[in-house]
Amino acid sequence: MIKEFEKHCQSTHLSTICAPLIELSNQAFAVNNGNIPKWECAIDSIDKTSLGQVSFKRPYVAIDTNIDATKLTHALKQLMPWRKGPYQIGQLNLDSEWRGDVKWDRLKDHIQPLKGKTVLDVGSGNGYFTYLMALEGASIALGIEPFLLFNYQFQAIRTLMSCPPNAYVLPLKLEQMPIDSHFDTVFSMGVLYHQKDHMLHLQQLMDITIDGGELILETLIIDQQYGEQIIPEDRYARMRNVWCLPSTNTLHHWLEQTGFKDIKLIDVTKTTPEEQRATHWIGDNTQSIKDFLDPNDSNLTIEGLPAPKRAIFICKK
Repeated sequence: MIKEFEKHCQSTHLSTICAPLIELSNQAFAVNNGNIPKWECAIDSIDKTSLGQVSFKRPYVAIDTNIDATKLTHALKQLMPWRKGPYQIGQLNLDSEWRGDVKWDRLKDHIQPLKGKTVLDVGSGNGYFTYLMALEGASIALGIEPFLLFNYQFQAIRTLMSCPPNAYVLPLKLEQMPIDSHFDTVFSMGVLYHQKDHMLHLQQLMDITIDGGELILETLIIDQQYGEQIIPEDRYARMRNVWCLPSTNTLHHWLEQTGFKDIKLIDVTKTTPEEQRATHWIGDNTQSIKDFLDPNDSNLTIEGLPAPKRAIFICKK
């Protein structure tokens, strides 16, 4: 996949940063991680004699193939947990924890067309949204995801496609992206609240977006009645690394401070079990959103904080 990315990258606006991206990616894949042999074995065991065309058949990123579903299930379960999705490969429905199509429906009609654009998907996970961006006609859709497992999930799905779209996922962090990156459209979805320095994250997003380019920012927020922001003392909805939950007014101000303009709040939605739920594709830890809420009050988390609610902002550089 790295070689395919290199070849494609050279023909896009990213050609000047292609070499450092590849070098950093190779370094990331070379780390001493005891799970890598298992993940590589899982991908190698996938029967690639029956590849199929990929398309979006809501809710699935779907691959039309006659592959043996039983053998494929065994291979893909070596790569659990599957958080983003869902995918359909032939007769196999890979029902991930998140219904990504629900989020995509909330934003797709509000963004600038992606056809011919150079697109970045920050914190892409296994590339579900990155595939959707490519299927919308992006000249290249690049996902960056530092967790290696999700990179291997992306590779596993990609190996099943006869003609993969212009989508790639590399094991990189946003701060590793060269400052002379030039993306027409940048997505940061489900990332901001994991940042200790939220303003630095917003500035990095600004730096890699072209003048006039568009940022789509999706993150956890709180209602104004709870104040300008909440900084969880410990966990939030049983997540350890949630650093800040702003109100929409506060987040709008942060975007203004960073220098973004034409800032629009297009959606605020409470997370429900219809969108995030436990499936047998997430492995032994079968807890999901319903387990993270107060059993007596679904408006609160198990810690007594406001239940997860997500906002989507769209703005321009």
